[in-house]
Amino acid sequence: MGLKQVLKNIDAFPRAEEHLTQKTPSGAIVSVIGLIIMATLFIHELMFYLTTKTVHEMSVDVKRGENLPIHINMTFPSIPCEILSVDAIDMSGKHEVDLDTNIWKLRLSKDGYIIGSEYVSDLVEKEHTSDDHAGVSHHEDAKHSHGFGKDPLKMIKDVKRAIDDGEGCRVFGVLDVQRVAGNFHISVHGLNIIVAQQIFEGANHVNVSHVIHDLSFGPKYPGIHNPLDGTVRILRDASGTFKYYIKIVPTEYRYLSKEVLPTNQFSVTEYFVPIKDSDRSWPAVYFLYDLSPITVTIREEKRSFTHFITRLCAVLGGTFALTGMLDRWMYRLIEAATHKSSSLGIF
Repeated sequence: MGLKQVLKNIDAFPRAEEHLTQKTPSGAIVSVIGLIIMATLFIHELMFYLTTKTVHEMSVDVKRGENLPIHINMTFPSIPCEILSVDAIDMSGKHEVDLDTNIWKLRLSKDGYIIGSEYVSDLVEKEHTSDDHAGVSHHEDAKHSHGFGKDPLKMIKDVKRAIDDGEGCRVFGVLDVQRVAGNFHISVHGLNIIVAQQIFEGANHVNVSHVIHDLSFGPKYPGIHNPLDGTVRILRDASGTFKYYIKIVPTEYRYLSKEVLPTNQFSVTEYFVPIKDSDRSWPAVYFLYDLSPITVTIREEKRSFTHFITRLCAVLGGTFALTGMLDRWMYRLIEAATHKSSSLGIF
């Protein structure tokens, strides 16, 4: 037995003679359906292979001495910009009142149109020995309070007119704070207590309704979700303090190009504390944040070509086998029906 004959004996795909094969309309229909399915599956697998997958890894955060960028973009429809301040406190005891560095304030009309803007580049700081997370009023800090630096009567008159006109304020920008636990809050705490009483006639008349357009702790990467984006909190007949408790997770996003993007993810819980007549604090919106000791690394990776070939063979081969079985079943059913019809015609 020659080598050629040995090779023929192990052939797993024997060919039938041309005159022994039979082509049928049902087989053509099944073939077209099978080709459409295989083409669809091929495109799907190809698109899946071309997409980039991400791998998540966790490790202990070892970063030190870095700042934490806080990107804010919020609208307060019931508080004029002139009395709205951004304050920050961290666990190290650093207290920053009326934090205006890199912050824009846009004056908004009752209908939401911009009627003016303000950008203040100076930063007022004051060191404290204790940390304040409970929302205690900061009006006692006369050095940082509005109302005595210029004619208080004129200021009160202007602010009251703005409130009556329905003027609001949009605050946006970036705060660079120390990378430790702390909080920042937006309120009227920059006002002197006497001026605040003259304007609002009590803390229960301060409406801290707000819309959070964007709140993030670093640049955005593909697929990130900031849970507070688009948050709307409107007060109708009550006043109080909103508190958002935020857990920040340091994150590194590594692109296929080996570029590394340091940023942060976060989760949040919130609750609202109605104002009481006995409260010494004034309504505000607090963001109390803490940092996780674990950092998450998200790495982009290309999908394996061998995995793509394996999946392709599986789906195409399975479709081919299934359409072959379907063709045989249809052929037998049609043959059985034709034979039965012929038999009935004879009798």
